[in-house]
Amino acid sequence: MNRNTRLVAVLGVALLAATVASFVVYRALAAGSVVKPPQTVDTVVAAEAIPAGTMLTRDHLKVIQWPAGSALQGSLSDPRTVVDRGAIVAIAANEPITEAKLAALGAGAGLPPTIPPGMRAISVRVNEVVGVAGFVVPGTRVDVLVTFESRSQVSDSVARVVVSNVQVLTAGTRFDQEKARHDNRPIPTSVVTLLVTPEDAQRIALAAVDGTITLTLRNPLDNAPTESAGIRAGGLRGEPPPPVAAPRPAPKPAPVVVAPVAPPPPPPPPYTVEAIRGAKRTTEPVKNEEDEKPRDVPPSQEKPQ
Repeated sequence: MNRNTRLVAVLGVALLAATVASFVVYRALAAGSVVKPPQTVDTVVAAEAIPAGTMLTRDHLKVIQWPAGSALQGSLSDPRTVVDRGAIVAIAANEPITEAKLAALGAGAGLPPTIPPGMRAISVRVNEVVGVAGFVVPGTRVDVLVTFESRSQVSDSVARVVVSNVQVLTAGTRFDQEKARHDNRPIPTSVVTLLVTPEDAQRIALAAVDGTITLTLRNPLDNAPTESAGIRAGGLRGEPPPPVAAPRPAPKPAPVVVAPVAPPPPPPPPYTVEAIRGAKRTTEPVKNEEDEKPRDVPPSQEKPQ
């Protein structure tokens, strides 16, 4: 066998080995590339952006296929269980709708279903200054600052925070909120509704009568309560604080006068009869029926016979 024949034989064997190896690799890759389609479940999502308090209809909803292995807790698959229920939070387009975002069936729509149990909604009158130039929008958190004006001296006027870290429920009308959400602009309004506890609602109502309310905007990540003792108008001008009146001493209790107990009246004198026998004159007592009745005499007072 000459040199050329051996070279051809070696090339043939190498080509055959490469072909076999390529076929084996191709079969392995083809077998591994077959991926089973994931299992999915029907999930109801929002067909469009839904504001809080909206009564949901079939036009607000659509059904998509959601991976069964990553289904959301409380997700719904049947649109009939969502229709005629109010949204208690704002829902974005294509966002899954869960039970936690819906009010109970029959609770209605609007603002009442969005109020958590134990909380209250109270509205305060604002302007562009009080409402922080319109940036007090639904979802923000504010402090309620009240200024009390003194009727006697201007220096005695006080400003202090009465309620802190309060959530804003609504600002203006629904039309104003929708337009502000789409245009990404502040909401100039005259009324702001706050979510507070019943005790805080009483403080705000009293402050609105006796003082002037101002809202201060907070960072949404700042959850610490605002600790403030208030500041006087005189303190801004460097005036010393008014002297604190000394506490009045507690009144001494009046002495208790015990009326003396009167002694029992003496027994009446016994009836007597004066008897004259000859030259002798005697006085003898007359016994009545009560004296003849036997009396219980204690053993210590019995006379020996």
